[in-house]
Amino acid sequence: MIDGIINVYKESGFTSHDVVAKLRGILKQKRIGHTGTLDPEAQGVLPVCLGKATKVCDLITDREKTYRAVLLLGMTTDTQDTTGQILETKPVNVTEAEVSACIEGFVGQQEQIPPMYSAIKVGGRRLYDLARQGIEIERKPRQIEIREIEVEDVSLPEITMTVTCSKGTYIRTLCNDIGNALGCGGCMKSLLRTKAGPFLIEDSVKLEAVERYREEGRLSELVVKTDAVFSELPALLLGAEAERFVRNGNALPPKLLKECTVLCEGTPAETGECLRAEEAGIAWAEWKNAQGALPGRIRVYGRERTFLAVYEWNAQRRCLCAGTMFL
Repeated sequence: MIDGIINVYKESGFTSHDVVAKLRGILKQKRIGHTGTLDPEAQGVLPVCLGKATKVCDLITDREKTYRAVLLLGMTTDTQDTTGQILETKPVNVTEAEVSACIEGFVGQQEQIPPMYSAIKVGGRRLYDLARQGIEIERKPRQIEIREIEVEDVSLPEITMTVTCSKGTYIRTLCNDIGNALGCGGCMKSLLRTKAGPFLIEDSVKLEAVERYREEGRLSELVVKTDAVFSELPALLLGAEAERFVRNGNALPPKLLKECTVLCEGTPAETGECLRAEEAGIAWAEWKNAQGALPGRIRVYGRERTFLAVYEWNAQRRCLCAGTMFL
């Protein structure tokens, strides 16, 4: 079984579930999960987790994402994109300056009402199933954050923009809301996800490439190791007794940390040089890093540099406690 993450480029016409199903066939393994739904017509980054890495599906889904979207003004549809049924058309009598000022007003934390054509469940039923039956129900607004919008081109009635946002954000709804704010309506014409957490579009591969790499025996070149998701966390290499504790899911008391080492900053876990606790200036009794701040969570590796778990400092118990295990 393969453990790790493949950064798939989802093409138009496939659902996210289609991608998972096709990968199960290509890789001949069942334990696969995607990290956040993309609409069938949308394209771009879709990290897919394999084997033990499925434990980080939700963690990647929760990360910030970046999209390049084309907003079409003057048309409103039931799906909030151009694949839907047209509900209304209006003339577009706005200036480029008015467009830019309006879009800027959508940056920040806000509430967004999810569209009816979405995979959200209400009362055990998907909203898109209800929408296809012509049923519309009240949806509770959800707290989201639009962290940045860069307007790349304004060629009215079309606007091309790059949006960086929190999880749970619907770019279709953002396009619809911008159109309503401008008074002419709007919908999404196209969507490309360019980033999901640490995964970038320039590193993504199409399904046909995954199949080709498998046939050539080069699949390992595409598989990103699970610990890449936690690359911003400090890393701890365990001593013999500490590793035994971790493999049993036990907490690590300060006395065991003295036999452990930390990776030098900015070096990969597989090959990075290590420093003893004293050399790194770490006060193990309180598990502080060289700057004297509690790191919270850490990556934990066995003596063979195998990624074992993410542990978290428990101030009350004064020890490192097991979080997510990848044994």
